[in-house]
Amino acid sequence: MFDEIMEKFEDSPSQQRVIRLLLERGFSVNDEGRVVSGGIEIPNTGIAREIGVDRRVVDATTDAILADEQLRRIFQNISAIPSLMDLAPVLDLTVLTVTVGDAEDTGIVAAVTSAIADRDITIRQVISDDPEFSDAPKLYVITDQQLPGELINEIQAMPFVRKIELQ
Repeated sequence: MFDEIMEKFEDSPSQQRVIRLLLERGFSVNDEGRVVSGGIEIPNTGIAREIGVDRRVVDATTDAILADEQLRRIFQNISAIPSLMDLAPVLDLTVLTVTVGDAEDTGIVAAVTSAIADRDITIRQVISDDPEFSDAPKLYVITDQQLPGELINEIQAMPFVRKIELQ
């Protein structure tokens, strides 16, 4: 799906940057063509400044979204979820980031979370990038304690795991 969306903007790398930001942040587009998070409007100038494009590029992108029925349905229904990842250091939480070989394999989330739960470690949040919307999807597991070395080794040895990181 991500590739299909980006193809619609293949003639405009600047508009692709707008699309990528909207998807990454979970921003939606309302009927008036304004970028919103929930009911809060995000100024186009702020979006443009964030990604280094002109404000008019944001306007043109939201117009194109509203003109395309498939894009309209996607971008009028997308929403953001709060993440504990950036708060982890403040709240003394651990973030395990798992990069996999093929994010479309089944059982990835179940295998990793089961291994953690089997050690009676509380999982506070699990976030998985959608392989349809991300070039390099990852699995993030936030726990309320540090992960023991043998657990890290066990997860690293899972056949689908390419790399793990701890924060």
